[in-house]
Amino acid sequence: MARYGDVMTSLPAYYQPTGTVTASAHRGFSLDGLENSMAAFQAAVDLGFRYLETDAHGTADGVAVALHDHTLDRTTDSHGTVGSLPWASVRRAKIGGVEPVPSLEEVLGTWPEVHVQVDVKSASGIEPIAQAIERTASHHRVCVASFSTRRRRATVARLSAPVAQSAGTAEVSRLVAGTSVKDGHAGARPHADSFQVPVSMAGIRIVTPAVIEAVHRAGKQIHVWTINDTAQMAQLLDMGVDGIITDRADRLRALLEERGQWL
Repeated sequence: MARYGDVMTSLPAYYQPTGTVTASAHRGFSLDGLENSMAAFQAAVDLGFRYLETDAHGTADGVAVALHDHTLDRTTDSHGTVGSLPWASVRRAKIGGVEPVPSLEEVLGTWPEVHVQVDVKSASGIEPIAQAIERTASHHRVCVASFSTRRRRATVARLSAPVAQSAGTAEVSRLVAGTSVKDGHAGARPHADSFQVPVSMAGIRIVTPAVIEAVHRAGKQIHVWTINDTAQMAQLLDMGVDGIITDRADRLRALLEERGQWL
């Protein structure tokens, strides 16, 4: 049981204890553009990170793949929409021309001690993502996220055990508008356990002292993405955010070590 101010809360095992910082490697760690590759994830793990963020889609034959875009075009040497291609075709695509596109099950199964946030990027990923979590029995170390609350809930509904959940865009908007957090709590499950947000959205400042306080009074956590500047990381930590999601895992680790907050 954790305490935020005067509010008692019980968060899923996925989350770090109150007062510590969750350091998450956004799509792994690569300075060479190899995002969401096994090499990038391994680099983050080698750096000491125990929280990884990834995105996932489903192939035409129902395999969840760790990839941000709907298509292979930007990050790989191949072309086509992931949801319309079989896994046999997607697995031949090379990220940056060198690294194969991994399946989500491969990511979850390779590092059984690592926590993974999975962003459900499309409806095609709902069933395959749930199956990957089930087959690896990784419920206790997975956070299911999505810009779409409907996609997140549909994924979670297919699981045999609870997982951590991060709020969707509509839930974040209601929070900022002051309508989703009232009287000290943001609603019971299946509502989200955390708010993982950008500093600003659509020109509106999201991460403010008032929002952080509201999230904490609700017994939830607030993690901020994608923060790559060391000074901004420090500013957000001083404001009291619970986690930082970054492309620059090296910078975040160095800062947390300097502050005595690296776990």
